[in-house]
Amino acid sequence: MGADITLVNLNMLFIRYGEEVERERHVPLGPLYLTRALEDAGLRVDFRDYQLCPADDPFDLAAFLDFLADPAPVIGLSCMANLLPFTIMALNALRERYPDRKLVLGGVGAKSVEDQILTRFPWIEVICRGEGEGTGPELVRALLGGADLAPVAGISYRANGAIRHNPDRERLHDLDAIPFPAFGKISLQNYAGYGMMTSRGCPYRCTFCSVAPIWNYVSYSRSAENIVAEMRFLHENAGVDLFLFQDEFFVSGKRQVMAFCRELKASGLPVEWKAFGRVNLTDEEMMRAMADCGCLELRFGIESGSDRILTRIRKGFTAAEALEVVPKAVGIFPRVDAFYVWGYPFETMDDFNQSLFQMVSFRMMGARILPSLLCLLPQTPIYRDAVASGARLEFCPYLLPEFVFTGHEVCQDGEVELPERHRSYFDLIKDNPDIFPGFFHVDLAGNVLPKLELLRQFGFYPSPKKLAEPTKESCGAHSPRVAPQELATRAAR
Repeated sequence: MGADITLVNLNMLFIRYGEEVERERHVPLGPLYLTRALEDAGLRVDFRDYQLCPADDPFDLAAFLDFLADPAPVIGLSCMANLLPFTIMALNALRERYPDRKLVLGGVGAKSVEDQILTRFPWIEVICRGEGEGTGPELVRALLGGADLAPVAGISYRANGAIRHNPDRERLHDLDAIPFPAFGKISLQNYAGYGMMTSRGCPYRCTFCSVAPIWNYVSYSRSAENIVAEMRFLHENAGVDLFLFQDEFFVSGKRQVMAFCRELKASGLPVEWKAFGRVNLTDEEMMRAMADCGCLELRFGIESGSDRILTRIRKGFTAAEALEVVPKAVGIFPRVDAFYVWGYPFETMDDFNQSLFQMVSFRMMGARILPSLLCLLPQTPIYRDAVASGARLEFCPYLLPEFVFTGHEVCQDGEVELPERHRSYFDLIKDNPDIFPGFFHVDLAGNVLPKLELLRQFGFYPSPKKLAEPTKESCGAHSPRVAPQELATRAAR
């Protein structure tokens, strides 16, 4: 008997360096959580991970259609913001090839632009919002049975020529009650990065953050016992010995972190792990406990060295607090990452220079510095404020924010090139800046480029080179390329 739904993961790491391509497969947690919920509800799932597409160019729509041959009556595609344009084009190709299928868009890529997508792209019928474990089974049953979609919470859809947005679905509070992802649908050995989610959501209202709004600024955490049980499963069944806790709110409080460290230590599991921390919630005792039970790397979102900017973006700590915590972390962990965002529309050169000074200082102490150009995603307060102030969005063909790097671009000579064969992809972006604002800038000449030049002078980005052979040092405004064995989520060391 055939499947009820073909569920496709379109989140992938695919980066072109000249003629070379870097591809790395990461376990697709979100779609596998949804797959488990669908199967537990008695539905048959045909799960396909597009990371495994064998084509040299997975963005060739013919290759996509080959990969999606003979799909189920319902097709669901999950993507993040960087591949939302490709996903929209892929859904159009599916509609033309399979006019009788029901097409559903899921994942976080469509957050806050559901209305625009349904209005402009008629081949997309339904968009799922929020957690899918409850919405997915209800929606698939309704689509298979031709039922009214009005009772299904957490979806936006087209009905009788009108766009409708059903009420949000209530958040899942007890994360321990959520079954582990459907790992049986994939071969775990095929993946290089093993991530885990220990919580969902973040209560901090950083104005540039695209993640916390997805969860409506409410956080729930798994118990230490539940987290360690999943680590044991992956270690015993796939030999995983290095984990990345992908959620930004792993360090949600000292009590929770210390309980996890005790539980992992008592388990005897021979594993190591990496996590994101938060400056104002981390102290030396906690960091030593983390290192003592296998934490190799702590990653801090510093975002700015200017107190004025930290206040403006509602980060929740000061530059002095960062200067207190990061040096201690460098002395405890084999590696400490410090993330910075630059290019805020309201960031003066004095603000930026304070960040630059702090970045240089932390680099000299031994931290790895990872600057990222501001990405104005539609769910972020900073984007809404920019629009309200009348800011003009500018598209730059050689400079894209790191967060929306797609794989269509070619990284060469320290800049991005947009291949002619993918012109339609970038035309779609340029024609719809309100749907894809993350690909655009505010005040390129006066705000972004002068700061980029300083970052290049201090070695945080490579300078453009006009050479016959392409360099692999970076991708446009991306942080300098990290050797494969140093990627933060790679299991092999």
